[in-house]
Amino acid sequence: MFILSKLFWLMAQPLSLAFLFCALGAMFAFLGWRRFGGMLSLFAALVLFLTLYTTSGGVALQVLEARFAKPATEPENLSCIIVLGGALENEVTTSRGGIEFNQAGDRFVETLRLALRHPQARILISGGDGSISGAYEGEAAASERFFSAFGVSTDRLVKENASRTTYENSLQTKEILAQSELTDCLLVTSAFHMPRSMALFRKASIPVMPWPVDYRTNGILKIGFDFSQPTTNAQLTSTAVREWLGLLGYYVTGRIDSVFPAAQ
Repeated sequence: MFILSKLFWLMAQPLSLAFLFCALGAMFAFLGWRRFGGMLSLFAALVLFLTLYTTSGGVALQVLEARFAKPATEPENLSCIIVLGGALENEVTTSRGGIEFNQAGDRFVETLRLALRHPQARILISGGDGSISGAYEGEAAASERFFSAFGVSTDRLVKENASRTTYENSLQTKEILAQSELTDCLLVTSAFHMPRSMALFRKASIPVMPWPVDYRTNGILKIGFDFSQPTTNAQLTSTAVREWLGLLGYYVTGRIDSVFPAAQ
């Protein structure tokens, strides 16, 4: 299932779809099916236009980010913080060492802030190597360098280095929480990723408080044209499509109980 999901996403992301339909359009036109080939090429152009030059992807991502609002105040007696992987460049850190964050680095920055404010809290880092090859160090392993560099004792860290997907995050975390007798944790992950994460943790009967970070939109986007930042629009659209497909796929396979889980 893991390999299948990776291969599916390779073809289902917007730019890959545009290329596929463009290539098919050219092939059918070459074979003499010019009208059909033209229709496929037109569809490819439409996908590209929506992806690059509209705010549709940003709006779709914004809906996800708005689902779970960050609580106005922190718990006074915080005992556990769960941070989901996806913020470190595992391929780079494996070969170069050090700490190399990607755009989701806020997950670890916010967790560090919480850890320094609540020195009694344990920190559960959930995330292994999510690559197809499985040849890189997991985030839970690499994160020890980050937290120790800022004075957080390694004794406070609980590392789950086996999970490759959000679904596996929830299963592995449930076992570790039971073994460590940790309860009522904060769940730190990207805001757009929080609906899928909360749906999975609820399905696994893990009570957590959502603590979203890493917002990618300003919260007031409207549907319209945007010719100023095609590369950013493509990134937002790709992230939104992937997350919505993830929610749908998990619902169809019975891993979550709702395509769009309730905020409460």
